[in-house]
Order: sequence, then C-alpha cells, then structure tokens
Amino acid sequence: MHRCGASPLIMENIITSVQNARVKHVVALQQKSALRREEGFFVVEGQREIEHCIACGYEIEELFVLDSLNYTGKQPATIVTTQVYEKMAYRESTEGIIALVKAKSHELSTLHSQLSTKNHPLIIVLESVEKPGNLGAILRTAEAAQVDAVIVCDPLTDLYNPNVIRASIGGVFCVPTAVCSSKECIHFLKEHHIRILTAQLQDAYDYYDYDMRHATAIVMGTESTGLSQQWREVADVHIRIPMLGRLDSLNVSVSAAILMYEAVRQRNKVYQHPDARM
Repeated sequence: MHRCGASPLIMENIITSVQNARVKHVVALQQKSALRREEGFFVVEGQREIEHCIACGYEIEELFVLDSLNYTGKQPATIVTTQVYEKMAYRESTEGIIALVKAKSHELSTLHSQLSTKNHPLIIVLESVEKPGNLGAILRTAEAAQVDAVIVCDPLTDLYNPNVIRASIGGVFCVPTAVCSSKECIHFLKEHHIRILTAQLQDAYDYYDYDMRHATAIVMGTESTGLSQQWREVADVHIRIPMLGRLDSLNVSVSAAILMYEAVRQRNKVYQHPDARM
C-alpha cells in the first residue's frame, strides 16, 4: 500500500450502484460475525489500518477506493462512487479506502513457535470479553507495550469486529493472538510453565508487589462479573489495582494498560521492591 503520489490510478472496474452484489457482501461482512467466521474474510477501513494489515502479513482480497481519491497504490482497486462508499463504510472519516481481507488462523497452537524463542514471555489473557471497543483498546496497548501474545478465552465478540479493528488502530493485526476456551488456555500456560496472575479484588496483593519479570500471564475478566472460579483456583497469585475512591473497579482496558506497563517497568529496570512476591 502506498500513499498518494504522482503514479497513475489503477482501476479494474467501477461500481456505481448500491445494489451491486459485491457491495452487499462487504456490508454483510461488516455486520455479521457469523458470516466472517464462515467465509474467513473481514473488512478493514482506512489507510493506516490497511497499511498495518499488509505489513503484518495479511492478504488483501479486494480493495475499494472512493472515486474522488487520488489513489496511487500498486494493488489493483475497484473504484466506487460516494453513494456506494457511504453504503459500504462502517464509520465516517476512513479516507475513502476499504479492503476485503483474508482472515488468519488464531488457533492456540500457533503461539507455540512464537513463544519458544522468548525467555520470559508476557501474555495477556482475556476471559469472555464482550465489548469490542475494550478488546480493541487492549490490543492497541498490547502492541505499544510489546506484549508477546494476547489470548482471548470464551469470547463474546470476534477479533475482526469493525469496532475491534477501529479501537485497536490496527493493533489487532500486529499482536500474536489466539482464541480458545479457558480450559485450553490453562493447560497451555501450565504446559509452558507460565505463571498465572489473576486480576481480582478478593484475596489479592497490590499489583506492584509482585515480580512480573518471569514468564507471566495476566488474566482479566469482564467488568460486570470478573473472572470465573476456574481461573481463581488455578492462579499462582491474585493481584489487584488499589481503588482509593468510592468506585470498586476500572474499565478493563484501563486496568490492562496499568498492569502491562507495570510489567514493562519491572523488566526494563532492576526490580528491588523489598516485599515483592516471587
């Protein structure tokens, strides 16, 4: 993908009708997670997000470009009118460019080789995440903090939901991510000797009192119900973020960011907390 320049526009065809079958297909993929899973395709909007997508090894099936855009990329494009683009686009201000993209596999087994080269991997585990915006925000922070992997257990939203892509600013394409059941994830972490830290309020240590320089998985649940009992029981330690006001919880994406960057802080410094739990 190249930004605008002096090269001539490459056009395979032009779509002028919102009733076009390809337009309807893109709209359906934007709206239906079941169709995305069934067909193995999803939709990406915006220059930046599409560039991240390509850079992270995704395959573009088809590119749609607004007819008024001075598109100069090497990828062949289907040109669409303003009316058609507005029908296809999930959100506003996406720079007049939409891509139909082939999904990747997110089997837990794909993480084996990626983590085998890491001495002390840092993994974020999310149980039953429901809100796409929260999942996207966590993936964005995970990319910024260079977390080694994110594992989504028993998800209530899919990775290629348009709001996940939007909130992650393309981070969903860059972070090694697996989707599985909690049972499968627990087995995987135990098998790889990765310590399990569950974020919860009950029977927990303050998060900065625990040494996160070892191979660590930070496990987080939903804001409404927290983690399931199976995670609480298998945890090596329970950690909490102290709540100093009247409220008893933070947004899960905010909590995840705090915990990720505590791990980053410890790993980039000599950690000398006198009461640190190993």
